[in-house]
Amino acid sequence: MPRHKLKKFIELKTFGNVLEVGDPDIKQRIKKFIGRKNKLILELGCGKGEYSVALAEKNPDKKFAGLDIQGERLWHGAKKTQEKNLTNIIFVRFQAEHLNKIFSKHSVDEIWLTFPDPYPRKKQAKKRLVSPQFLKVYKNLLKDNGLVHLKTDDKKLFNFAIASSKIEGFKVNKKIIDIYKRKKISSDLMIKTYFEEKHLKAKKKIYYLKIGK
Repeated sequence: MPRHKLKKFIELKTFGNVLEVGDPDIKQRIKKFIGRKNKLILELGCGKGEYSVALAEKNPDKKFAGLDIQGERLWHGAKKTQEKNLTNIIFVRFQAEHLNKIFSKHSVDEIWLTFPDPYPRKKQAKKRLVSPQFLKVYKNLLKDNGLVHLKTDDKKLFNFAIASSKIEGFKVNKKIIDIYKRKKISSDLMIKTYFEEKHLKAKKKIYYLKIGK
């Protein structure tokens, strides 16, 4: 492992706003962070945490958790959060497949999926974060009327998400074919990650889907 990556991994373990796979008290620490009446928003596959950090800044009355298995990526989000003195966001190094092991049933208000890996091959369909298998997990975690948001540059993944939502009984609340062709865009959708900037420079359309439990 390169020295700069190793340094980040070591530093990550000292961050109070980062929870790791295997922490024996991880579920209790998450419950304490959320509190009794706070709204909780998750970003799955958050990468460097750009979206989660931006949402947390805009919504100080809500709690946010960014999840990713890549510790080096999480380091960036955790570091930026500390620099900005944000106390309403944590990062969790964990795989999305095991969400129900650390988050309680009906404890999540919203889930964001920002430019997830489309896993284009048919045999990889179960790995897609918008597959029926994952949506079943989300349904268990979401509160009544909970929401799932998807932003993607991949039209096939967008359509797959719509089909999956119907299979799992989610209601399609909103779908946008090209976000930036709209005259009015919500401030949440205006947040741009590194990957989104790259897609826009490549003249790709950005799709958005909001589904409700």
